[in-house]
Amino acid sequence: MASGVKPRVKVPKKAAAGDVITIKTLISHKMESGQRKDKEGNVIPRSIINRFTCDFNGENVVDIKLEPAISTNPFFEFEAKVPEAGEFQFTWYDDDGSVYEATKSIAIG
Repeated sequence: MASGVKPRVKVPKKAAAGDVITIKTLISHKMESGQRKDKEGNVIPRSIINRFTCDFNGENVVDIKLEPAISTNPFFEFEAKVPEAGEFQFTWYDDDGSVYEATKSIAIG
């Protein structure tokens, strides 16, 4: 597991049924491409977030495959339609097998 990885998510606390909301996510991650070398000349192993998903009440909203050229601390902003109250599940997958998760609930009001 990469050290210092911290997912952050911003979702409105409530919306009207059928509203389209803006969701913002950021994950603190160094994102090593596997092409650099350390001081001793050894290749630093690749360590990137290679996939990001967002589900709402078990239904997929976003599924993104990431490549080595992705920047450090990847940020995503996207819109989602909210038909009912529920929970967003955010998942980031790392090359080393680590999985980072965050959840946010939204109420209908």
